[in-house]
Amino acid sequence: MSFTGKTAVVTGGSRGLGRAICRRLAEGGANVVFSYAGNTAAAQETLDELRALDCKALAVQGNVADTDAVKALMDAAMKEFGRIDILVNNAGITRDGLLMMTKEEDFDAVIDTNLKGTFLCMKAVSRVMLRQKYGRIVNLSSVVGVHGNAGQVNYAASKAGVIGMTKSLAKELAAKGVTVNAVAPGFITTDMTAALPESAKTALLATIPQARLGAPEDVACAVAFLASDEAAYITGQVLGVDGGMGM
Repeated sequence: MSFTGKTAVVTGGSRGLGRAICRRLAEGGANVVFSYAGNTAAAQETLDELRALDCKALAVQGNVADTDAVKALMDAAMKEFGRIDILVNNAGITRDGLLMMTKEEDFDAVIDTNLKGTFLCMKAVSRVMLRQKYGRIVNLSSVVGVHGNAGQVNYAASKAGVIGMTKSLAKELAAKGVTVNAVAPGFITTDMTAALPESAKTALLATIPQARLGAPEDVACAVAFLASDEAAYITGQVLGVDGGMGM
């Protein structure tokens, strides 16, 4: 899959899944612009990795739930590269807890970042892609958004909402050369899963037919496929990357 001459914007690209996605697109030859919330050191590490791959890369700090910050991100990409071919909405947060103990501000924070942030980025980039008559939008949902999970009502709601937006926008843009798809990862080895106690990890593995946690690269390869020209006739779909959990 070649992305030579294409420009990708990846939200939340400084670490974890976002960094792996940036790296995979850079390996294919894309220019990469990524956003990060506040960890400057992690953002610099990602930049160093991308530039080591001879990738033209740019990091932009900002909150995807803020309209002005999203505009600044897209404006920076357009100023630097003149076009945006790929948008990957990866930025996300969790504020886990049983519903009865979930604070309203924790619900709002998750919805604002995961759902509203995706909406704002898709809205901002749609005009660009329509003018180009070309674009690939890939949204990160979750297996939790498909099947639910105790203690994650807010997160599940946000990720289920991402699926609904994906399918709706896919129908709006399908005739204009722009595809919109989602990837729904299962349990992936990240900072969040690393913090789980061993008993919780053992219980998780029992639910996964492949009997292993996924790697960030597993998700990155699925994102890259949906962002590629090889996926030109695929739109409005949700691709599970979960080791069989969703079966």
